[in-house]
Amino acid sequence: MMRLEVNRAAEMEVFTRVIDLGGFSAAARACGLTPSGVSKLITRLEARLGTRLLHRSTRRLSLTPEGQAFYAHAVRILGEMEEAEREASAGAAPRGHLRVHSTVPFGMRLLMPLVPEFLAAHPGVTIDLVLSDTVIDLMEERADVAIRTGALRDSSLMIRKLGSARVVVVASPAYLKENGTPAHPSELIRHKAIGWTFPRAIGGWPFRTGDRIEEHIPPVVARASDGDAARLLALGGVGLARLARFQVESDIAAGALVPVLEDAHPGGSEDIHAVYLGGASPLPARVRAFVDFIADRCRLPDF
Repeated sequence: MMRLEVNRAAEMEVFTRVIDLGGFSAAARACGLTPSGVSKLITRLEARLGTRLLHRSTRRLSLTPEGQAFYAHAVRILGEMEEAEREASAGAAPRGHLRVHSTVPFGMRLLMPLVPEFLAAHPGVTIDLVLSDTVIDLMEERADVAIRTGALRDSSLMIRKLGSARVVVVASPAYLKENGTPAHPSELIRHKAIGWTFPRAIGGWPFRTGDRIEEHIPPVVARASDGDAARLLALGGVGLARLARFQVESDIAAGALVPVLEDAHPGGSEDIHAVYLGGASPLPARVRAFVDFIADRCRLPDF
């Protein structure tokens, strides 16, 4: 007789996360639990099965032979469950929970205003929206869709281009008064720059010099975790920042930030994409509906 009080799928998912991520703490973060909660769940699972699944030590975890067999079956079963849900939802109205990660500037200025309309059009969908400029692993973060700017590295992802954003180098009038306005990209070496706390696809700032594109790397005096934080540092006179034009257009119009080296067409533009997990299986209806919606509604300003 089935014991409905036992959520076996949840037990399997937590157990596989412990193995995949290498410990209780990492699995707890991924599953929204506490490390002690994960430990108790695994202990209850072992008690219910009547066997030990993990060897525990202060430094590492390792699977017992029984644990190896259970892990292999759990991965297969969870995969089949997800496949069944995808196939079932492919022809149905969008339903379920949607997890979306977006860069901060795009999320604040272009995506957030569209969320109410999307939810009104799809009342069966709920949404988590995380704003961060850090590139995430969609599978590890259990994200359905991510908005990414610039070059894409992971070719295994499905991609939908949303548009291109012109990039501009800006500084505050106070910074330029104190440090001077660079007249040529080569002068950037004598200036101060605002960089990033995460790796970028390009090492420097690209400028056109004659027929060539050259990268210049100004000395970085402060790093920001996202575009809006970098914008605030630029407004405060910390240094030069290379940002999307749509993000700082109102500051430029107000005279709070000044574009520099525009004759060198700094950086040109960067493509913005929606990326999501795909492949041979049909997309869940909620993911397909969201990607189609933002691709249709999103309009990047043409500055």
